[in-house]
Amino acid sequence: MAAETVAKDAEVASCVAPFIEARSLKVHFLLQGGATLKAVDGVSFAIRKGKTLGLVGESGCGKSTTGRALVGLLKSTGGEVLYEGGDVESLGRTKKRRFVRDAQMIFQDPYSSLDPRMTVGDIVGEGLDIHRLFSGPARTERICELLDLVGLAREHADRFPHEFSGGQRQRIGIARSLAVEPSFIVCDEPISALDVSIQAQVVNLLLSLQSRLGLTYLFISHDLGMVKHVCEEVAVMYLGKLVETAPSAELYDRPMHPYTEALLSAIPIADPDKERSRRRILLSGDVPSPVNPPPGCRFAPRCPRAAALCREREPELRELSACHSVACHLA
Repeated sequence: MAAETVAKDAEVASCVAPFIEARSLKVHFLLQGGATLKAVDGVSFAIRKGKTLGLVGESGCGKSTTGRALVGLLKSTGGEVLYEGGDVESLGRTKKRRFVRDAQMIFQDPYSSLDPRMTVGDIVGEGLDIHRLFSGPARTERICELLDLVGLAREHADRFPHEFSGGQRQRIGIARSLAVEPSFIVCDEPISALDVSIQAQVVNLLLSLQSRLGLTYLFISHDLGMVKHVCEEVAVMYLGKLVETAPSAELYDRPMHPYTEALLSAIPIADPDKERSRRRILLSGDVPSPVNPPPGCRFAPRCPRAAALCREREPELRELSACHSVACHLA
């Protein structure tokens, strides 16, 4: 019965056009000496309106670069970003300006992402000024509404970032991202720099805002436990490539890629008996350099199941079951 429900949900989802989509997205950086760093190398995924896609993987795998390219903070070197079915690079002036408003970002570090010389009111109101949305008393009232929306007081508008805690600063960042009434927000590890006691508060705020405002999220994180709680779908990234995508419940119950299995085995379990009895998968070696990735499958040098084919031919991300895709020759 559960399998039938998953299949039905997948069928319904497939009929809904994605709100934002990446197709073979590439972001390469030219280094001194002529070498090329392939930070993102052909990534494809789609996010439906009002839903959350989790993007997970080790530090340095290209998650944040993907998010920045998606909202236009980094220029892609290949592939497409589609917004409501149209290529962002080909949008007319009016629709491009709408996309700039519609796609915002919450940054990882609430300490470095806020200008220390600006008051909170000016930080939150900067987008209003750029897009000429409010002025005078209406601008002040809008800023106060946004601060109230994220759980801050109106009098905080006249203070500076150094007067706030990390959790409060991240709330300021969230208010700034909401100022121009976006539909899509990239949450770039929004809780990783916060105390554990504050993380749940910020995540609950993001979920509440999504429900209230109908927001669509790309939630970037290496906290797999939190991703399971927040996201309907999950994409796993390794060395600039997607290795597996699936609905959240499906991925956590039935991972198909060896790298995903290793990541999930590292999630702590609250039950001591289960924690002692489960098998932890320890990967050997280090992550290869994105400047000179290995031939074939990029995970092959660390994969416990790698065969000769894996070191010779790069696997394509292929759909093995309803909405579950894997880039592995042996899956």
